[in-house]
Amino acid sequence: MDLNTVVEIRDARRSAPWRPGDAWLGGGTYLFSEPQPHLRRLIDLSRTGWTPVQQQPDGSMEIAATCTIAELSGFAKGLAVEAAPLFEQCCRAFLASFKIWNMATVGGNLCNGLPAGPMISLTAALVGECLLIAQDGARRRVRVTDFVTGAGRKVLAEGELLRSVTLPARTLACRTAFRQASLYGLGRSGVLIIGTLDPLDGSLAITVTASTVRPIRLWFPLLPTADALQTALGSAVTDGEWFDDIHGLPEWRRHMTFRYAEEIRRELREAAR
Repeated sequence: MDLNTVVEIRDARRSAPWRPGDAWLGGGTYLFSEPQPHLRRLIDLSRTGWTPVQQQPDGSMEIAATCTIAELSGFAKGLAVEAAPLFEQCCRAFLASFKIWNMATVGGNLCNGLPAGPMISLTAALVGECLLIAQDGARRRVRVTDFVTGAGRKVLAEGELLRSVTLPARTLACRTAFRQASLYGLGRSGVLIIGTLDPLDGSLAITVTASTVRPIRLWFPLLPTADALQTALGSAVTDGEWFDDIHGLPEWRRHMTFRYAEEIRRELREAAR
């Protein structure tokens, strides 16, 4: 898509005042996929030189906003943590061509805030924390579950930049379970549920994405019964939060969410034994 309203592309390494019509440019797979008539200038992040993804001395993982899906997938293949398989499962949930994998970024997927965004699913399930940088240099940290507030809605202020997402070492050590459903064989996720079992205290977390307008993470100090899980899900997701579009009716999404959550509870219960 030619963005014929854009009159300038600026290197993000050279600071300049933010102005109306500006947008951050990561991989561009969304920006160049449809008309953006409100844009006049793109601030290109591709030359920032941020390390795509790295493990910190404390065992946590920092993923730069500019890290591509291909880079994250490649890094995770050599990752020696219990949750390593979840990275590839979420990367594959894109159902995208190699061209998209090599251009689309983790930060772009989060900042789009779409219910089916698999990087939202991954980082929300692993208790990811976003580092946000304002135009005046002020920094704040927001959990992914609080960063995305609705379908396409985020807590980003005007001109604020998503710099990275950090995943704590403790959740990287969790055993995980993954379920995904789509109406089509190669379609967008209509439901994506992730469970994590903490080996230290035996707690269980269930993260609901794609079927809801925002990521919802339920935490249980002990493995719940089937009834307790169903009750918690019913209380956590209001009727208006089940997503409704051509990729699935709310009733179907709700049914599959409850079904997959119970499958995950059973799978991780057996793993705990």
